[in-house]
Amino acid sequence: MIRLLKEDIDVVFEQDPAARSYIEVVLTYSGLHAIWSHRLAHALFRRKWFFLARSISQISRFFTGIEIHPGAKIGRRFFIDHGMGVVIGETCEIGDNVTVYQGVTLGGTGKEKGKRHPTIKDNVLIATGAKVLGSITIHENSKIGAGSVVLHEVPPNSTVVGIPGQVKIQNGKKINKDLNHQDLPDPVAERFKELEREIKRLQQELDDVKEGKNEDGH
Repeated sequence: MIRLLKEDIDVVFEQDPAARSYIEVVLTYSGLHAIWSHRLAHALFRRKWFFLARSISQISRFFTGIEIHPGAKIGRRFFIDHGMGVVIGETCEIGDNVTVYQGVTLGGTGKEKGKRHPTIKDNVLIATGAKVLGSITIHENSKIGAGSVVLHEVPPNSTVVGIPGQVKIQNGKKINKDLNHQDLPDPVAERFKELEREIKRLQQELDDVKEGKNEDGH
């Protein structure tokens, strides 16, 4: 347990350049507090002490602004940056070395029963305001861009952006975990550019046909 708690602290220093000292991280980082509260709540939830587990979860939510259902399964070295508005559902499963930013939702799509929340594999990064909804899997080493809404499974080593989220495959290569939120591909803009090129092509064909008719005198 001590080793696990130390890992939670160490990952803050790795991921957040603003972290200066252990005492600052332990006393002031709401994401760390939410994770530690969840580890306790989850242990109680597994022992079927549901009311006590949910009570701890709600108290943590009040103080941190982060809501993690005690039933969610979270791996090691999980990092929540800032964290306000993060929501993680009951049947969500999160692997190791996962990072999420503020405003992220790992939620369901309705009132379905059973497994209804996402599975997040190892080394995934989910950027600010992204929504990952339903019983889908985000596979290893993938990134979800800021503000994206992901409703379908994401293959390994991928970047997803847009509403709805679209996958940008990185040729099977492992993606660096650093994500520049200001330099994301825009699938909507790219589609408009494709349509613009198609319109120009059709216009050119139409002009060619008109020129051919004029030369024939028809």
